[in-house]
Amino acid sequence: MRTSFQCYLALSAVAVPVYSQQIWDIWQTTWDKSKLFTSLAPTSPINFVTPGPIGSADIVIDDRTKFQSIAGFGASLTDTSALTLNNLKARNSGNYKNVLNYMFSPTDGANAAGLNYIRVPIGASDFSAGLYSLDDVNGDTSFSNFDINKIPAYVFSVLRDIQSVNNLLKIHLVAWSPPGWMKDSGTMNGGSLKSQYVGNYATYLLKAVQGFQKQGFPVYAISIQNEPGNNNPTYPTCTMSPDVEGQIGSTLRSLLDSNSLSGVKIIGYDHNWDNAGSYPVQLMNKYGSAFEGVSFHCYAGSVRNQDIFHNAFPSKAIHFTECTGTIGSDWWSDVKWYMDNLWIGSLEHFSQTGLMWNIAADGNGNPKLPGTNSCGGPGCRPLVTVNSDGSYSFNQEFYAMAQASKAILPKDAGGPFGQRIGVSVGGSLGWALRVGAYVTGRSSSSDWLRYSIVVLNWNDNASSGSVTPQPVSTTIQFRGMQAKYTFPVGVTTLSWFAPANSNVARGVHNATEPDVVLLN
Repeated sequence: MRTSFQCYLALSAVAVPVYSQQIWDIWQTTWDKSKLFTSLAPTSPINFVTPGPIGSADIVIDDRTKFQSIAGFGASLTDTSALTLNNLKARNSGNYKNVLNYMFSPTDGANAAGLNYIRVPIGASDFSAGLYSLDDVNGDTSFSNFDINKIPAYVFSVLRDIQSVNNLLKIHLVAWSPPGWMKDSGTMNGGSLKSQYVGNYATYLLKAVQGFQKQGFPVYAISIQNEPGNNNPTYPTCTMSPDVEGQIGSTLRSLLDSNSLSGVKIIGYDHNWDNAGSYPVQLMNKYGSAFEGVSFHCYAGSVRNQDIFHNAFPSKAIHFTECTGTIGSDWWSDVKWYMDNLWIGSLEHFSQTGLMWNIAADGNGNPKLPGTNSCGGPGCRPLVTVNSDGSYSFNQEFYAMAQASKAILPKDAGGPFGQRIGVSVGGSLGWALRVGAYVTGRSSSSDWLRYSIVVLNWNDNASSGSVTPQPVSTTIQFRGMQAKYTFPVGVTTLSWFAPANSNVARGVHNATEPDVVLLN
């Protein structure tokens, strides 16, 4: 009986001549922290050669099967995150610069994650110094008192600094609540939007987009309401039915289009996986023309539920926009969960983005909105912890995300981001690896494409009570050729160049890429 790879090899041999590529770029984070998003330039090239026996695990790349393009990775710049980073800038400007560069620089080959997707609250959230909206004057339906500068100046200052590091920044606005005077609770904390303010609230959101634009921040997307099923009286929340959100979205779509903002995407739902088959499906059924798609959070349900929505609306975008770590949790257990469910998993289930919650906070996950019960217990952990003395440390959320981000960053300045492609894993230890595969296009059609895989080896025997890591000797099959690599327990990102399929038959070789050898 033929193996799946033998079938793939036979098809490949018919379709295109065979070339050898070389793995040129390796980034690695190991379970024991001996390597933390570390660049490992191989001492000699790892070549794709004539196939031999498969390894204990066998990764088969199918670059003919293409899925969604990836918009990027990142987190939320809450008031807390911005304040924390702004204070770091005042205390130690060198450390501030290092943090931003390491997190956000998209330069090809740089020692940096290239995070590029930032979610920004419109008004107060559970991580603000106090309650505020952008117009707190009761009954001001003309919005003569609307003021984008109600958002603290340090939010715009830090956002501007991030923008100066990464000109590919995508900004996604989202409100935690309408102004209190629009709600039946009379406050931003809890309650629902009054029906008479549906149209006014759409105008409020339009003005928020315009306000960011005037501040010099082009808006990529906007969500109508963060977590519309969440009604918490201790911080800004607002319950909102699919019909109400859909009506707001439809009105906002018209307002954006008529104000030269047709490129701004409207994202619906922005809540947990558990209701993927209900709320977002109902929203798209009636109001789909207004929305590019929906986004999900990790706090209830399974990432596989994203497939329920995708199967119902395969042409609609899926985003993953929020999850948070818990202070004091186990480092390696967290990394495994993030890769399995988020940075490989959510993309595997059609997400175009991967975001955590706070970009930055202190060692206790503070400061928070006074009186909130959000992030109770030990507290929520950010991507980077910043201490009062101006020191800082990156957390497992960052290192796991950085490994995935590296695989989809543009190769060329301003060039396209990566796109998910087909991949499968076989072999006796195939279960030990979780793999995502991506191709990144080029600015010039004659340049070779970059192919990347993100590999989690979780063969750690942790169920026995202690970690006894087992590396996995692996073969990587690509276009009828085979490379070998032994993956340590941890996360590894590998990349190589190859011609676009349309160029393979012509034997195109771009001298700016690694040398290749034609094999008979």
